[in-house]
Amino acid sequence: MSEDAVGPGQIQVIAEAGAPSELVPAGLRSTDAVRERASIIAAINGAVADESLTRLVVVAGPELPDAFCAAVVGRVMLAERLDLEIALVLPHPTPASTIYGLPTGPDATALAVDGAAEELPLIRDDMAIVLLGQARQRGVDGPFDGESYVDSELLVRGKAKAVVIEPTATMPGVRARLDKRFRSKWHLGRAAQTGAPALIVERDGITAPRPTKRSTFYRHQHHWKLVRP
Repeated sequence: MSEDAVGPGQIQVIAEAGAPSELVPAGLRSTDAVRERASIIAAINGAVADESLTRLVVVAGPELPDAFCAAVVGRVMLAERLDLEIALVLPHPTPASTIYGLPTGPDATALAVDGAAEELPLIRDDMAIVLLGQARQRGVDGPFDGESYVDSELLVRGKAKAVVIEPTATMPGVRARLDKRFRSKWHLGRAAQTGAPALIVERDGITAPRPTKRSTFYRHQHHWKLVRP
């Protein structure tokens, strides 16, 4: 972890190692981190130790940027600091930038410092992992055989290739659909749940190392504050 210039205490930067240097806002306190639990915990703990902190700018690298940002937001959630405004600086378009209508590249850097924050639903799963872009619940070596619901609405019972899940920028917070050759209808709700003898869960491009029998993505009890255009 390294620290650069110290700027106003109200805004701090957490930059992923390897993030383009030109996307890191100049003149602010900046801490480097990698997409690993210990590194992100240390970065968040260091940031929230500053009682004057009001905004956290998250600058992602080019590889799986949504996953890095989600990991940081997840640690903010677990630290019970969702009062902080969070600005995401993504190097290129991603599912999260599309969902939340965010600019990318240098435009994202400018917005991160000068933009206003808006309260939005925060989506997490039963492993306390935040989802910012897209998740998939799929079988281990092909289709899964189970049941999937969005709230109390049955999405599928039996075999399916996968369930695709995304957060929404408006209530109720979650949408899900079946992964088919021809795009299927989105179903909106507070939660999307799938159960099967063996499921593999992919979150923001990261595949879980082990199968599970149940996976649920749902709206957290508190909103988060995202800087948006």
